[in-house]
Amino acid sequence: MTKQALREIYKVKRETLDAQERMRLDDLLLLQFQQFNYGEIRTVLSYWPMRNAAEPNTHLFTGYLRHMIPGLVMGYPVTDKAAIQLTALSIHEDTVYHTDSWGITEPKEGAVIQPVEIDLVLVPLLAFDKQGYRVGYGKGFYDRYLALCRKDTVKIGFSYFEPEEKITDTDQFDVPLTYCITPQHTYEF
Repeated sequence: MTKQALREIYKVKRETLDAQERMRLDDLLLLQFQQFNYGEIRTVLSYWPMRNAAEPNTHLFTGYLRHMIPGLVMGYPVTDKAAIQLTALSIHEDTVYHTDSWGITEPKEGAVIQPVEIDLVLVPLLAFDKQGYRVGYGKGFYDRYLALCRKDTVKIGFSYFEPEEKITDTDQFDVPLTYCITPQHTYEF
């Protein structure tokens, strides 16, 4: 199935989950996430989940990482919509955020984290396939950014749903995930 077709299907599927069901699924995602060994992770790029898109609660995952990894450097992306580009800014407990016109919550300021410094990226997605390719929101921000990261940077996606067999219109610019976590499984690619 194509990215656009999957994008439409999975937006509706997520919107049909009520808040209580999403909380239950988020807890199951966290249990899967806790099975990883994060011994080499020092710098993480996460993102603020968009409530209007019923995204998995990444705050649970980043809270767990902060608890497990002393001195962890955490970054959130800031988007330059004109250039279709992400910049990772470091965050801390006093960071001030704003929500843009797309419903994306971003830090107002912070030190820039270079892509090659990042050990782990939590990657947003709507759907994914058995080869590790994902369907995002259609602008290509993350694929451009992930191409700048080290080859050994771990890329983890979270999905409330199991994978599709194959996204039929991937191209050479699509960067596959390293893992995708669902409430019942962890897929490695």
